[in-house]
Amino acid sequence: MGPHVTSPTTPVPPPRAHAPEPPQLVKFHAPEIVFGVGSLGEAGFAAGRLGARRPFVVTDPGIIEAGWVDELLGHLRESGLRPVVWSSVTPNPKDREIRAAYSCYREAAADVIIAIGGGSCIDAAKGVAILSGNDGDILDYAGVDQVTNPIPPLLMIPSTSGTGADVSQFCIVTDTERSVKITIMGRALVPDISITDPRLLVTMPEWLNAATGLDALTHGVESFVSLAHNPLADLHALRAVGLVCGNLRTTIHDPREEQARAKMAQASLNAGLAFTNAILGATHAMSHQVGGLLDAPHGVVNGVLLPHVIRYNARATPERFVDLAESAGLDVSGMPGEEAAELLADLVRTLADDVGVPKNLRALGVSEADIPRLALTTLDDACLTTNPRAADGHDVETLFRAAL
Repeated sequence: MGPHVTSPTTPVPPPRAHAPEPPQLVKFHAPEIVFGVGSLGEAGFAAGRLGARRPFVVTDPGIIEAGWVDELLGHLRESGLRPVVWSSVTPNPKDREIRAAYSCYREAAADVIIAIGGGSCIDAAKGVAILSGNDGDILDYAGVDQVTNPIPPLLMIPSTSGTGADVSQFCIVTDTERSVKITIMGRALVPDISITDPRLLVTMPEWLNAATGLDALTHGVESFVSLAHNPLADLHALRAVGLVCGNLRTTIHDPREEQARAKMAQASLNAGLAFTNAILGATHAMSHQVGGLLDAPHGVVNGVLLPHVIRYNARATPERFVDLAESAGLDVSGMPGEEAAELLADLVRTLADDVGVPKNLRALGVSEADIPRLALTTLDDACLTTNPRAADGHDVETLFRAAL
């Protein structure tokens, strides 16, 4: 049969008109943000505006040793406040630590909760706030929007360049009985005020600088391809990816270089604003399980897993990875999305190599025997629900084995 030719006398129907899609409804949650060198000096004023009289400061021994807690306490006292300090936080904060901190908070009759430190201190502070306003145990609040009663005001002061906990609606706690991390999520956990002073980043040990920088990169990548991504969060996600790829190496090789430090502080902030509003994906769902099992540094685990998850997710949303690759500094103009994703995965692995992150999970202590258990608990993690490509137990086990 020959080609169909329309007769001149046959009217050609006009192209089908497509009604424009309604604009996406976007909710964007963010604290009041104070950013810049010397901004720690605003802490007393900020706490006072939140109604503080006896603020509860959550921190760890390393931040005390670095001198930042003494500086903070000075600012609080200058504002007429009487702070109480609790500093028994360890990396990957434990349920028992949060219970102990809450007991101290209650006995001190404290009010506003202030965290100064990395993501562990900030998550512990959020845990205290949850228990202050709600009954039961911290593990009761795993999942989404389980925190229903009001919590005390939160003022967060990050000392690392990656967790984003100071602006996020997440609280991650280690269940010590089961050796897993639980995710508590809800807009009630978005802090009231976040103060980012890039000076605090200078005292991070090198391994923590690398880990938190890769965490920020993972936040940017995962939030941009998340099923819950939106135009407002996208801007922050892409900016975070570019800032990390352009500045993390410098902060490792030249720790006192102020401009790179400030840009990594901004990367952490951008990434936090992105993922608290667009949520995350399989990298974080898997990383939480490794961290819970081995008490391993979260950002380091992300650095190992992220390239594998990028390759997995590229089949579901290839076009999104072109934008990510371009933000990372790659020339992918006109390139198919899956090819761009492959280059991005290679870039992430090279960056991880350059900042001293192990090649695989085995080097962190994961064994083949651990994989079924890790995969099973991954399926319960809230972050997996917004991964752009569906993943069942077999898929997750395959990803873990690829990273082993």
